[in-house]
Amino acid sequence: MGLGGYHIGSQKDESESIGIIRSALDEGINFLDNCWDYNGGESEVRMGKALRDGYRQKAFLMTKIDGRDRKTAARQIDESLRRLETDHIDLLQFHEVIRMNDPERIFEAGGGMEAAVKAKQAGKIRYIGFTGHKSPEIHRHMLEVADQHKFLFDSVQMPLNVMDAHFHSFEKIVLPILVEKNIGVLGMKPMGDKIILQSKTVTPVECLHYAMSLPTSVVITGCDSMDILHQALQAARDFQPWDETRRAAVLAKTDVAARKGEYELYKTSTQFDGTTHNPQWLG
Repeated sequence: MGLGGYHIGSQKDESESIGIIRSALDEGINFLDNCWDYNGGESEVRMGKALRDGYRQKAFLMTKIDGRDRKTAARQIDESLRRLETDHIDLLQFHEVIRMNDPERIFEAGGGMEAAVKAKQAGKIRYIGFTGHKSPEIHRHMLEVADQHKFLFDSVQMPLNVMDAHFHSFEKIVLPILVEKNIGVLGMKPMGDKIILQSKTVTPVECLHYAMSLPTSVVITGCDSMDILHQALQAARDFQPWDETRRAAVLAKTDVAARKGEYELYKTSTQFDGTTHNPQWLG
């Protein structure tokens, strides 16, 4: 189980955000998700404060950047390091690979990948990955472009949940490629930012357990309160691997609701597309 970065920057009182992060680390969650653009940088600032007093050593720290060109990417990496109050980021990911030309922009001469590789060589980051929520075909294209440049990503982050399996599915199209290439699988949006729960077809724990039942390295879930964090922790402690029969039973419950993507707005709308609404973040 990993702690989502967006939601821990949304509390009115930053001390609550810090408390959630430290409680997660104290209880055994060690994967922290974040992004340069979350809450105008406030998510990283609060996480940086939470990682003081020895907490940095407990965390595998991940953040994301939006920059598609070398200069913008390098600036965002350095800003994230400053906000997170750390000398290195364990995993840096290119955020919102949601356009078919994003891979070419990142890998071209003068592209963002040059900044990421240079930062890795300098010891500022340890691993490199990418994320996206729009289309499994765009993810597949990113992996193909990486192959063309003889680059192997360390991780890929994508929606993996009880609705995705029925509609433009990352699970069906991208997941097998990652398993074959031995690339780390970061599952996100197990509840689709709570929207999946509005379908009244599954419970929060079923959502978490379904994602955990897949060959994921970590399932990242947003926790905007201590109660939600404790729910996630209990789901992790209670989890037992599912067999195909159990997965099929849950998918049968979500089949009709999932067919048009109405509970996966990150795929079917621009509501979750931060870089669409703020193209200047791309550089």
